[in-house]
Amino acid sequence: MNARENILKRLRERSDGPLQVPESDFSVVTGRDWTPQERVERFERLITSVHGEVIHATLTDWTARLEEVLKAKSVRRLALGREHPVPVAARAALMDHDVELVDVDRDIEDWKREQFETVDAGLTSTGGAIGETGSLWLWPTPDEPRLISLVPPIHIAVLDADAIEDTFFDVVEAHGWASGMPTNALLISGPSKTADIEQTLAYGVHGPRELVVLIRHPRESA
Repeated sequence: MNARENILKRLRERSDGPLQVPESDFSVVTGRDWTPQERVERFERLITSVHGEVIHATLTDWTARLEEVLKAKSVRRLALGREHPVPVAARAALMDHDVELVDVDRDIEDWKREQFETVDAGLTSTGGAIGETGSLWLWPTPDEPRLISLVPPIHIAVLDADAIEDTFFDVVEAHGWASGMPTNALLISGPSKTADIEQTLAYGVHGPRELVVLIRHPRESA
């Protein structure tokens, strides 16, 4: 019998009966009751405070805003998926533009140097965002692997305004993570940053130096 089995055996044979699940009070991590507009404003304030960039668009013109971002930042090679609606729409909009679209559904060993050395930006969808902390959350897939948000110098993330929730607890509850926890869920709260021993903050040392969030609103009034 190994150590693990010994521990489990002692737990099963407790003299005072089986362990009971303690009562939990989650009131401190939920129940903010912010309005949709308050969530957007809070998310933008927090993510821009750490050098994130937010661009507002609508569901109909967001690809035009994307084109403007790529031009302003001199992006010539953009890594993106091929199946999710976000990269599908981006590919259609950029078909006749001077931007090379780089397929990402390949084994990393086949294009590791290309990804680290010649890709200018990565475009991803998002699962949503957290208003309380100003964080995006992503659930990577083979179509949109995690490295396209972690390696290129610029990460462009597309976020629907109505997918911003109050707290991380609300995200976990709303999307049923307890019954299907993602193995590679990513929380992104700004560009990559680190600090040396003197607490001098530097951006882009271990990942993207720029984070651009395109927030898509359902109405032109956004």
